[in-house]
Amino acid sequence: MTTALSTPTPFRRKSLHAELTDAIRNQIVNGDLAPGIRVPEKDLCTFYGVSRTPLREALKVLATEGLLSLEPNRGAWVSRITPEDLDEVFPVMGALEALSGELACKHISDAEIGHIRVLHRQMLKHYEKRDLAKYFEVNQQIHEAILNAARNETLATQYRSLAARVRRARYVANMTQERWAQATDEHEQIMDCLETRDGERLSYVLKLHLENKLETVRQWLQDNHDSS
Repeated sequence: MTTALSTPTPFRRKSLHAELTDAIRNQIVNGDLAPGIRVPEKDLCTFYGVSRTPLREALKVLATEGLLSLEPNRGAWVSRITPEDLDEVFPVMGALEALSGELACKHISDAEIGHIRVLHRQMLKHYEKRDLAKYFEVNQQIHEAILNAARNETLATQYRSLAARVRRARYVANMTQERWAQATDEHEQIMDCLETRDGERLSYVLKLHLENKLETVRQWLQDNHDSS
């Protein structure tokens, strides 16, 4: 049995809703929309040239990711970063990072390792120039490339559902020069593990890498609490 179909309409790579969600997510992660503030819906509609309907759909998605809270008759508010949030998210993300490294070493191709090596060198250049924003950008690309090499869509879905919360916490926290040097050294170890396809060691290093990020954010929260 066959079904007659009309001429298909070409798919867009991303819907307006998805593009808007990505844009606002990046504003939250980068701190343009600071923790604790009310989301300026009218201003965002004007800025992006959209109506309230796609904007509110985007805000609902970001609320499910834990980046926003929606309050009846009060609108959307950017979620604050709390110790409880860190304790909930980081251990789960650490387990996902560890598994992604283990699986990546089983499936990664020589070409993928070569691509990550290029990214790694770019990241080191940004570190040498002390360009933290570009360092973070390439750093994220490296972790995404490892995740893609794991060849596991279920893992990738769970990972990405939490990634923005981890990225935001890392982005807002002040990273000391000592911690930055430590993080760069950890990335050297990550690269070595990939090139030797040592999944067990990479799993350990990735988990430790995230635990050290957690301590940086904890210290930032403590410093801000003490000064408030």
